[in-house]
Amino acid sequence: MTNKQAQQGFLLGVDVGSSKTHALVADTSGEALGLGESGCGNYEVVGLEGFISAMQEAIQNASKNAHIDSEHIIAMGFGISGYDWPSEEPLMIQAIEALGIKCPYRFVNDAVIGLIAGAKEGWGVAVDAGAGNNIRGLDQNGRIGRITGNSAWFGEIGGGGEMVWLAQVAVTHAWTLRGPQTRLTQALMQLAGVESEFTLIEGLAMERIDLPPTFAKDIFRIAQEGDRVAGEIVTTSAQELALNVNAVIQQLGLQKQSFDVVLIGSIFKAGAIYLEPFAQVVKAFAPQAHLVQLSVPPVVGATLLAAENAGINPLHIRDQCINSINALMNAEEPNSELT
Repeated sequence: MTNKQAQQGFLLGVDVGSSKTHALVADTSGEALGLGESGCGNYEVVGLEGFISAMQEAIQNASKNAHIDSEHIIAMGFGISGYDWPSEEPLMIQAIEALGIKCPYRFVNDAVIGLIAGAKEGWGVAVDAGAGNNIRGLDQNGRIGRITGNSAWFGEIGGGGEMVWLAQVAVTHAWTLRGPQTRLTQALMQLAGVESEFTLIEGLAMERIDLPPTFAKDIFRIAQEGDRVAGEIVTTSAQELALNVNAVIQQLGLQKQSFDVVLIGSIFKAGAIYLEPFAQVVKAFAPQAHLVQLSVPPVVGATLLAAENAGINPLHIRDQCINSINALMNAEEPNSELT
Protein backbone atom coordinates (compact mmCIF):
# COMPACT_ATOMS: atom_id res chain seq x y z
CA MET A 1 0.00 0.00 0.00
CA THR A 2 1.42 3.35 -1.04
CA ASN A 3 0.97 6.59 0.92
CA LYS A 4 -1.09 7.96 -1.96
CA GLN A 5 -3.42 4.92 -1.84
CA ALA A 6 -3.83 5.27 1.91
CA GLN A 7 -4.79 8.91 1.50
CA GLN A 8 -7.31 8.13 -1.25
CA GLY A 9 -8.74 5.12 0.51
CA PHE A 10 -10.06 1.82 -0.80
CA LEU A 11 -13.27 0.30 -2.10
CA LEU A 12 -14.74 -2.90 -0.69
CA GLY A 13 -17.17 -5.14 -2.54
CA VAL A 14 -18.85 -8.15 -0.92
CA ASP A 15 -20.83 -10.87 -2.68
CA VAL A 16 -22.80 -12.82 -0.06
CA GLY A 17 -23.77 -16.12 -1.65
CA SER A 18 -25.69 -19.24 -0.74
CA SER A 19 -22.63 -21.42 -1.34
CA LYS A 20 -19.71 -18.99 -0.97
CA THR A 21 -19.08 -15.41 0.10
CA HIS A 22 -16.45 -13.28 -1.66
CA ALA A 23 -14.88 -9.93 -0.85
CA LEU A 24 -12.75 -7.71 -3.09
CA VAL A 25 -10.60 -4.72 -2.12
CA ALA A 26 -9.73 -2.27 -4.88
CA ASP A 27 -8.24 1.19 -4.98
CA THR A 28 -10.13 4.18 -6.33
CA SER A 29 -8.76 3.65 -9.83
CA GLY A 30 -10.39 0.21 -9.91
CA GLU A 31 -7.18 -1.77 -9.39
CA ALA A 32 -8.09 -5.07 -7.68
CA LEU A 33 -5.73 -5.60 -4.75
CA GLY A 34 -7.06 -8.49 -2.71
CA LEU A 35 -9.65 -11.24 -2.86
CA GLY A 36 -11.16 -13.06 0.09
CA GLU A 37 -13.47 -16.04 0.42
CA SER A 38 -15.63 -17.73 3.06
CA GLY A 39 -18.63 -20.02 3.13
CA CYS A 40 -22.39 -19.58 2.79
CA GLY A 41 -23.63 -16.20 4.01
CA ASN A 42 -27.33 -16.37 3.12
CA TYR A 43 -29.09 -15.50 6.38
CA GLU A 44 -32.02 -17.71 5.46
CA VAL A 45 -29.62 -20.66 5.61
CA VAL A 46 -27.07 -19.75 8.31
CA GLY A 47 -28.95 -17.16 10.39
CA LEU A 48 -27.88 -13.64 11.34
CA GLU A 49 -24.68 -14.68 13.13
CA GLY A 50 -23.62 -16.90 10.24
CA PHE A 51 -24.34 -14.05 7.82
CA ILE A 52 -22.12 -11.67 9.79
CA SER A 53 -19.40 -14.27 10.29
CA ALA A 54 -19.20 -15.12 6.58
CA MET A 55 -18.81 -11.45 5.67
CA GLN A 56 -16.20 -10.85 8.37
CA GLU A 57 -14.07 -13.79 7.27
CA ALA A 58 -14.18 -12.88 3.58
CA ILE A 59 -13.39 -9.22 4.31
CA GLN A 60 -10.52 -10.11 6.63
CA ASN A 61 -9.02 -12.39 3.98
CA ALA A 62 -9.40 -9.77 1.26
CA SER A 63 -7.88 -7.03 3.45
CA LYS A 64 -4.97 -9.29 4.40
CA ASN A 65 -4.30 -10.15 0.76
CA ALA A 66 -4.51 -6.47 -0.18
CA HIS A 67 -2.23 -5.49 2.75
CA ILE A 68 -4.62 -2.82 4.02
CA ASP A 69 -6.48 -2.03 7.22
CA SER A 70 -10.27 -1.76 7.18
CA GLU A 71 -9.99 1.82 8.53
CA HIS A 72 -8.80 2.88 5.06
CA ILE A 73 -11.99 1.63 3.34
CA ILE A 74 -14.01 4.64 2.17
CA ALA A 75 -17.07 2.93 0.65
CA MET A 76 -18.67 -0.52 0.49
CA GLY A 77 -21.05 -2.31 -1.82
CA PHE A 78 -22.90 -5.54 -1.02
CA GLY A 79 -24.77 -8.05 -3.16
CA ILE A 80 -26.70 -10.26 -0.77
CA SER A 81 -28.31 -13.60 -1.48
CA GLY A 82 -31.56 -13.86 0.48
CA TYR A 83 -32.25 -10.13 0.42
CA ASP A 84 -35.43 -9.73 -1.61
CA TRP A 85 -37.92 -7.51 0.24
CA PRO A 86 -37.99 -4.11 2.03
CA SER A 87 -38.98 -5.82 5.29
CA GLU A 88 -35.53 -7.47 5.31
CA GLU A 89 -33.65 -4.16 5.18
CA PRO A 90 -33.30 -3.72 8.99
CA LEU A 91 -31.62 -7.11 9.22
CA MET A 92 -29.23 -6.28 6.38
CA ILE A 93 -28.30 -2.97 8.06
CA GLN A 94 -27.80 -4.71 11.41
CA ALA A 95 -25.42 -7.25 9.85
CA ILE A 96 -23.40 -4.67 7.89
CA GLU A 97 -23.15 -2.30 10.86
CA ALA A 98 -21.86 -5.23 12.95
CA LEU A 99 -18.77 -5.34 10.71
CA GLY A 100 -17.59 -2.13 12.39
CA ILE A 101 -16.38 -0.48 9.18
CA LYS A 102 -17.37 3.18 9.34
CA CYS A 103 -18.06 4.35 5.80
CA PRO A 104 -20.97 4.77 3.37
CA TYR A 105 -22.42 1.57 1.93
CA ARG A 106 -25.18 0.25 -0.27
CA PHE A 107 -26.66 -3.24 -0.50
CA VAL A 108 -28.70 -4.92 -3.23
CA ASN A 109 -29.85 -8.41 -4.15
CA ASP A 110 -26.89 -10.46 -5.38
CA ALA A 111 -28.30 -10.73 -8.92
CA VAL A 112 -27.93 -6.95 -9.29
CA ILE A 113 -24.16 -6.99 -8.79
CA GLY A 114 -23.91 -9.62 -11.53
CA LEU A 115 -25.69 -7.18 -13.81
CA ILE A 116 -23.38 -4.32 -12.85
CA ALA A 117 -20.32 -6.51 -13.43
CA GLY A 118 -21.48 -8.00 -16.72
CA ALA A 119 -23.45 -5.30 -18.56
CA LYS A 120 -21.24 -2.90 -20.51
CA GLU A 121 -23.51 0.08 -19.85
CA GLY A 122 -24.27 -0.91 -16.25
CA TRP A 123 -27.94 -1.62 -16.98
CA GLY A 124 -30.00 -4.38 -18.59
CA VAL A 125 -31.15 -7.72 -17.17
CA ALA A 126 -29.27 -10.24 -15.02
CA VAL A 127 -30.32 -13.89 -14.87
CA ASP A 128 -28.88 -15.90 -12.00
CA ALA A 129 -29.49 -19.65 -12.37
CA GLY A 130 -27.58 -22.00 -10.11
CA ALA A 131 -29.23 -24.04 -7.39
CA GLY A 132 -32.23 -21.71 -7.75
CA ASN A 133 -33.01 -18.79 -10.02
CA ASN A 134 -33.49 -15.06 -9.73
CA ILE A 135 -33.76 -12.17 -12.18
CA ARG A 136 -33.19 -8.47 -11.72
CA GLY A 137 -33.23 -5.66 -14.27
CA LEU A 138 -32.28 -1.99 -14.41
CA ASP A 139 -33.14 0.53 -17.11
CA GLN A 140 -31.12 3.63 -18.04
CA ASN A 141 -32.90 5.63 -15.32
CA GLY A 142 -32.23 3.11 -12.55
CA ARG A 143 -35.77 1.72 -12.51
CA ILE A 144 -35.83 -1.86 -11.20
CA GLY A 145 -37.58 -4.91 -12.66
CA ARG A 146 -37.69 -8.27 -10.91
CA ILE A 147 -39.26 -11.63 -10.22
CA THR A 148 -39.94 -12.85 -6.68
CA GLY A 149 -37.00 -15.26 -6.48
CA ASN A 150 -39.24 -17.76 -4.65
CA SER A 151 -38.68 -20.71 -6.99
CA ALA A 152 -41.36 -23.24 -7.95
CA TRP A 153 -43.51 -22.12 -5.01
CA PHE A 154 -44.30 -19.03 -7.09
CA GLY A 155 -44.03 -20.82 -10.44
CA GLU A 156 -40.52 -19.52 -11.19
CA ILE A 157 -38.60 -22.33 -12.87
CA GLY A 158 -35.03 -22.27 -14.14
CA GLY A 159 -32.40 -23.33 -11.60
CA GLY A 160 -31.07 -26.73 -10.61
CA GLY A 161 -33.51 -27.10 -7.72
CA GLU A 162 -36.50 -26.52 -9.97
CA MET A 163 -35.15 -28.97 -12.55
CA VAL A 164 -34.87 -31.60 -9.82
CA TRP A 165 -38.45 -30.85 -8.76
CA LEU A 166 -39.57 -31.38 -12.37
CA ALA A 167 -37.66 -34.68 -12.38
CA GLN A 168 -39.45 -35.75 -9.21
CA VAL A 169 -42.79 -34.99 -10.86
CA ALA A 170 -41.78 -36.93 -13.98
CA VAL A 171 -40.66 -39.97 -12.00
CA THR A 172 -43.89 -39.90 -9.98
CA HIS A 173 -45.96 -39.70 -13.17
CA ALA A 174 -44.01 -42.64 -14.58
CA TRP A 175 -44.83 -44.67 -11.46
CA THR A 176 -48.56 -43.88 -11.64
CA LEU A 177 -48.48 -44.48 -15.45
CA ARG A 178 -49.67 -40.94 -16.07
CA GLY A 179 -46.42 -40.25 -17.94
CA PRO A 180 -43.81 -42.20 -19.90
CA GLN A 181 -41.03 -44.25 -18.34
CA THR A 182 -37.70 -42.49 -17.91
CA ARG A 183 -34.13 -43.33 -16.94
CA LEU A 184 -34.45 -40.62 -14.31
CA THR A 185 -36.22 -43.18 -12.11
CA GLN A 186 -33.19 -45.46 -11.96
CA ALA A 187 -30.88 -42.47 -11.46
CA LEU A 188 -32.93 -41.22 -8.50
CA MET A 189 -33.08 -44.74 -7.02
CA GLN A 190 -29.29 -44.90 -7.20
CA LEU A 191 -28.95 -41.43 -5.66
CA ALA A 192 -31.31 -42.32 -2.80
CA GLY A 193 -29.76 -45.76 -2.27
CA VAL A 194 -33.05 -47.66 -2.67
CA GLU A 195 -33.74 -50.81 -4.66
CA SER A 196 -37.33 -50.36 -5.80
CA GLU A 197 -39.40 -47.71 -7.51
CA PHE A 198 -42.05 -48.01 -4.79
CA THR A 199 -39.49 -47.36 -2.04
CA LEU A 200 -38.30 -44.29 -3.94
CA ILE A 201 -41.79 -42.84 -4.27
CA GLU A 202 -42.62 -43.65 -0.64
CA GLY A 203 -39.40 -41.99 0.53
CA LEU A 204 -40.14 -38.87 -1.49
CA ALA A 205 -43.75 -38.75 -0.28
CA MET A 206 -42.75 -39.19 3.37
CA GLU A 207 -39.91 -36.66 2.96
CA ARG A 208 -37.32 -39.24 3.97
CA ILE A 209 -35.45 -38.69 0.71
CA ASP A 210 -34.00 -35.27 -0.03
CA LEU A 211 -33.01 -34.50 -3.61
CA PRO A 212 -30.11 -32.03 -3.93
CA PRO A 213 -30.09 -29.42 -6.71
CA THR A 214 -26.78 -30.90 -7.90
CA PHE A 215 -28.82 -33.77 -9.39
CA ALA A 216 -29.45 -31.31 -12.24
CA LYS A 217 -26.06 -32.41 -13.64
CA ASP A 218 -27.46 -35.94 -14.01
CA ILE A 219 -30.60 -34.61 -15.68
CA PHE A 220 -28.45 -32.86 -18.28
CA ARG A 221 -26.36 -35.99 -18.79
CA ILE A 222 -29.38 -38.27 -19.18
CA ALA A 223 -30.99 -35.77 -21.56
CA GLN A 224 -27.86 -35.66 -23.70
CA GLU A 225 -27.90 -39.47 -23.79
CA GLY A 226 -31.32 -39.33 -25.43
CA ASP A 227 -33.89 -39.73 -22.64
CA ARG A 228 -36.96 -37.87 -23.92
CA VAL A 229 -38.36 -37.01 -20.49
CA ALA A 230 -35.05 -35.59 -19.26
CA GLY A 231 -34.75 -33.62 -22.48
CA GLU A 232 -38.21 -32.15 -22.00
CA ILE A 233 -37.29 -31.12 -18.45
CA VAL A 234 -34.21 -29.25 -19.68
CA THR A 235 -36.19 -27.52 -22.44
CA THR A 236 -39.07 -26.64 -20.11
CA SER A 237 -36.66 -25.22 -17.54
CA ALA A 238 -34.90 -23.08 -20.15
CA GLN A 239 -38.13 -21.79 -21.65
CA GLU A 240 -39.68 -21.03 -18.27
CA LEU A 241 -36.60 -19.10 -17.18
CA ALA A 242 -36.72 -17.15 -20.44
CA LEU A 243 -40.37 -16.26 -19.85
CA ASN A 244 -39.37 -14.85 -16.46
CA VAL A 245 -36.68 -12.81 -18.21
CA ASN A 246 -39.27 -11.53 -20.68
CA ALA A 247 -41.49 -10.46 -17.80
CA VAL A 248 -38.68 -8.29 -16.40
CA ILE A 249 -37.95 -6.91 -19.88
CA GLN A 250 -41.61 -5.95 -20.18
CA GLN A 251 -41.63 -4.31 -16.74
CA LEU A 252 -38.81 -2.03 -17.92
CA GLY A 253 -40.12 -1.52 -21.45
CA LEU A 254 -36.92 -2.79 -23.08
CA GLN A 255 -38.52 -4.97 -25.76
CA LYS A 256 -37.40 -2.77 -28.67
CA GLN A 257 -34.08 -1.62 -27.20
CA SER A 258 -30.54 -2.95 -27.41
CA PHE A 259 -29.32 -4.15 -24.01
CA ASP A 260 -27.32 -6.91 -22.30
CA VAL A 261 -28.84 -9.97 -20.68
CA VAL A 262 -26.13 -11.16 -18.30
CA LEU A 263 -26.10 -14.91 -17.67
CA ILE A 264 -24.85 -15.92 -14.23
CA GLY A 265 -24.58 -19.31 -12.60
CA SER A 266 -23.75 -22.95 -13.23
CA ILE A 267 -26.90 -23.81 -15.22
CA PHE A 268 -25.66 -21.83 -18.22
CA LYS A 269 -22.47 -23.88 -18.30
CA ALA A 270 -24.56 -26.79 -19.65
CA GLY A 271 -24.15 -25.26 -23.10
CA ALA A 272 -26.39 -25.41 -26.15
CA ILE A 273 -28.86 -27.92 -24.72
CA TYR A 274 -30.02 -25.17 -22.35
CA LEU A 275 -28.89 -21.98 -24.04
CA GLU A 276 -30.60 -22.56 -27.38
CA PRO A 277 -34.21 -22.90 -26.12
CA PHE A 278 -33.57 -20.11 -23.61
CA ALA A 279 -32.23 -17.71 -26.24
CA GLN A 280 -35.00 -18.53 -28.70
CA VAL A 281 -37.72 -17.41 -26.28
CA VAL A 282 -35.88 -14.25 -25.19
CA LYS A 283 -34.95 -13.18 -28.73
CA ALA A 284 -38.50 -13.72 -29.99
CA PHE A 285 -39.66 -11.15 -27.41
CA ALA A 286 -36.68 -8.75 -27.45
CA PRO A 287 -34.77 -9.19 -30.74
CA GLN A 288 -31.99 -6.74 -29.83
CA ALA A 289 -31.15 -8.36 -26.50
CA HIS A 290 -27.50 -9.45 -26.26
CA LEU A 291 -26.89 -12.60 -24.20
CA VAL A 292 -23.60 -12.22 -22.31
CA GLN A 293 -21.99 -14.88 -20.14
CA LEU A 294 -20.56 -13.29 -16.98
CA SER A 295 -16.79 -13.74 -17.25
CA VAL A 296 -15.72 -12.15 -13.96
CA PRO A 297 -16.78 -12.78 -10.37
CA PRO A 298 -20.00 -10.93 -9.40
CA VAL A 299 -18.08 -9.33 -6.55
CA VAL A 300 -16.71 -6.94 -9.19
CA GLY A 301 -20.23 -5.50 -9.39
CA ALA A 302 -20.29 -4.99 -5.62
CA THR A 303 -16.99 -3.11 -5.85
CA LEU A 304 -18.36 -0.88 -8.62
CA LEU A 305 -21.39 -0.28 -6.39
CA ALA A 306 -18.98 0.87 -3.69
CA ALA A 307 -17.31 3.19 -6.21
CA GLU A 308 -20.63 4.83 -7.02
CA ASN A 309 -21.23 5.28 -3.31
CA ALA A 310 -17.86 7.04 -3.07
CA GLY A 311 -18.82 9.48 -5.83
CA ILE A 312 -16.81 7.67 -8.53
CA ASN A 313 -18.44 6.90 -11.87
CA PRO A 314 -18.28 3.08 -11.99
CA LEU A 315 -18.09 3.08 -15.80
CA HIS A 316 -14.80 5.00 -15.55
CA ILE A 317 -13.09 2.24 -13.55
CA ARG A 318 -14.99 -0.84 -14.78
CA ASP A 319 -12.42 -1.99 -17.35
CA GLN A 320 -9.54 -1.53 -14.92
CA CYS A 321 -11.38 -3.52 -12.25
CA ILE A 322 -12.19 -6.36 -14.66
CA ASN A 323 -8.67 -6.54 -16.13
CA SER A 324 -6.95 -6.40 -12.78
CA ILE A 325 -9.16 -8.98 -11.09
CA ASN A 326 -8.52 -11.41 -13.94
CA ALA A 327 -4.80 -10.94 -13.39
CA LEU A 328 -5.27 -11.36 -9.64
CA MET A 329 -7.27 -14.56 -10.10
CA ASN A 330 -4.60 -16.00 -12.37
CA ALA A 331 -2.01 -15.25 -9.71
CA GLU A 332 -4.12 -16.71 -6.88
CA GLU A 333 -5.12 -20.23 -7.88
CA PRO A 334 -7.52 -20.85 -4.92
CA ASN A 335 -9.72 -18.00 -6.19
CA SER A 336 -9.80 -19.15 -9.82
CA GLU A 337 -13.37 -20.51 -9.56
CA LEU A 338 -15.04 -17.40 -8.17
CA THR A 339 -17.47 -17.24 -11.09
